[in-house]
Amino acid sequence: MSTPDALIQADRGQDAIAIHLVTQESFADFAKTLPAGQRTALAGQKFDGGASQTAIVSDGDGWFAVGGIADPENLGSYCLAKLAEVLPGGTYRLASGEPLAAMHGWITAQYRFERYKKSEKDTEPRILLSKQAKHIDAAIAEAEAVNLVCDLVNTPAEDMGPAALEAEAERLAKTYKADINVVKGDRLEQEYPMIHAVGRAAARHHAPRIIQLEWGDPSHPRVAIVGKGVTFDSGGLDVKSAIGMKLMKKDMGGAAHALALADLIMRAGLKLRLHLLIPTVENAIAGNAFRPGDVLATRKGLTVEIGNTDAEGRLILGDALTRASEDDPELMIDFATLTGAARIALGPDLPALMTRQDKTADDLIAAGRAHDDEPWRLPLPDGYREWLNSDIADLNNAHANPYAGASVAGLFLDRFVGDGIEWAHFDTFAWRPFAKPGRQKGGAAYGLRAAFHMLKARYPAS
Repeated sequence: MSTPDALIQADRGQDAIAIHLVTQESFADFAKTLPAGQRTALAGQKFDGGASQTAIVSDGDGWFAVGGIADPENLGSYCLAKLAEVLPGGTYRLASGEPLAAMHGWITAQYRFERYKKSEKDTEPRILLSKQAKHIDAAIAEAEAVNLVCDLVNTPAEDMGPAALEAEAERLAKTYKADINVVKGDRLEQEYPMIHAVGRAAARHHAPRIIQLEWGDPSHPRVAIVGKGVTFDSGGLDVKSAIGMKLMKKDMGGAAHALALADLIMRAGLKLRLHLLIPTVENAIAGNAFRPGDVLATRKGLTVEIGNTDAEGRLILGDALTRASEDDPELMIDFATLTGAARIALGPDLPALMTRQDKTADDLIAAGRAHDDEPWRLPLPDGYREWLNSDIADLNNAHANPYAGASVAGLFLDRFVGDGIEWAHFDTFAWRPFAKPGRQKGGAAYGLRAAFHMLKARYPAS
């Protein structure tokens, strides 16, 4: 929140370095207002107002900064991010206007993952002032939630196993006085058989479990948030290649999103009854690993033939979605790093969104578009449901043809969501392979802001 060391602070007239924002079209007029020496300094830095360009200009007693952006009158989330990355440490204010939406990127641009290695970059904070004090705390909370996803996903699997996700949920429960319940061991095997089967081959200190947190007034509308927590995915006995396994520490990215979203909901005090569910396992290889061809029982009572042990995320989500449905929530949202097919279709930056109802999709897409986090809707075609048929069980966890992998995975999940429940499924990458201003390479949040702002509009705080 807004504290003396926050990266966004209220503007009370304190000393600050001015940032002038220009476009390529307006730069010539701006330059005419400057003395010859300052124009020469800009020319020496090859600054012409192009997007993401920055320059520093002496003004005698000190200096000011100039940034090139597309539209200074309509700042987006990342319009000031490049400035936050490259300017020296200090306190800044815009020479004209307010940062508003751009406060988000100003904060995320300064994110560093330093658990194992300190950054070699200049880490002195860049503080931005704003006269819109009422918006500062919300902007900080949202950026901190995004950074939480990055921290959790960037942490290697040995240090971010099921127990570590449980510890993160416990931290949230303590912070917001929520109730937490964790099921593991024999009870997990009896009550959540698919979660147990997928995770039973892991080492004891990475034992499988389902974490549940409840918060809010029980009289408020019930909303379930579910996150896939596969803390490492070897592929099981259908083992992945070395390249395919390299990034599998991020396979708990759905859980990271769900935890961060729960944090935002509780911090904002939205008028809903939150039910957070994190099924978490390591999909390991050992003598007791589940096998291709096995038939698993489920919490719902269906049977599932295992066509591929590397399609494990949908299995653990199936039991969690069943549990969430038992309390008849008004809305259910799940996040999962579920399919490579979604990445092939949409690339890393667009989370695939599947919903039962058009309005759910419309609301999430609109919220995402307004906050630079737009998901892309994929269908749940009834005609593809038969691809999950099994000769010996109620359904198979992996279809035999190469088509529509993301949608067919969504259809599998749909079988475990209760009838009539409004449901949205995010198939998110949770990883950024290339850095952009305000968005570091590595763990990344996709769909988080879309979901939060949709919920904020539906269930506003008092």
